[in-house]
Amino acid sequence: MTETEAGERIAKIIARAGICSRRDAEKLIAEGRVTLDGEKVITPAIRVGENRVIAVDGKPLMEPEATRLWRYYKPVGLVTTHKDPEGRPTVFQSLPKDLPRVVSVGRLDFNSEGLLLLTNDGSMARMLELPAAGWSRKYRVRLFGKVSQADLERLAMGVTIDGVNYGPVLADLERSKGVYSWASVTLKEGKNREVKRLMEFLGLKVARLIRVQYGPFHLGQLAESAVEEIPAKIWREQLGMGRKKRKREGDAMP
Repeated sequence: MTETEAGERIAKIIARAGICSRRDAEKLIAEGRVTLDGEKVITPAIRVGENRVIAVDGKPLMEPEATRLWRYYKPVGLVTTHKDPEGRPTVFQSLPKDLPRVVSVGRLDFNSEGLLLLTNDGSMARMLELPAAGWSRKYRVRLFGKVSQADLERLAMGVTIDGVNYGPVLADLERSKGVYSWASVTLKEGKNREVKRLMEFLGLKVARLIRVQYGPFHLGQLAESAVEEIPAKIWREQLGMGRKKRKREGDAMP
């Protein structure tokens, strides 16, 4: 099927229906699990107009709900995926049963904790996690090893580790006691295990890693494992600010 009628791309429609992210929707199409009016879809580039029937694994898509956004305090010991090949517990298995099917905005490592944004709109998740959004991620990090503010400032101009270039990182020493310290770390790229690799570069080990901010959204006083919906009025305002006034993103939600 290669028609090019006006409308939205089929992968975007699937994502908006809350089935999965747009990227995962493209995988479903490649696996032959998506049909349009009963015919197998062979390309994610197809555009779909009104009154067409899209089905995944033989089940027609439901009408998409209004987009919603939640803050979630991810605890240590969960993977941010719907299915883990190693059989480890996942974030999505641990969410309240009354929550609709959601996808995460980006990920947090198994041993990391803190703020994870969740949404029922896969297209929105993709938009919020793209580097083009230019949003900062802020972490509180407990470090093992002797460290000074001067050490942390070595990261301010960016560094290269094992051939991988890491952009500028703002790191501030909060307090130290013996060989343990707390620091705040703010970065924009969010490469895999970035904070841990940067600290290892400085000869330090990360004993605890908590994400406290993602763009204009803050962890605040949210309890571990708690989920709290962000009112639509608030997140719409924050997203508007995030696009137009990114320099003020740190003044966003409490």
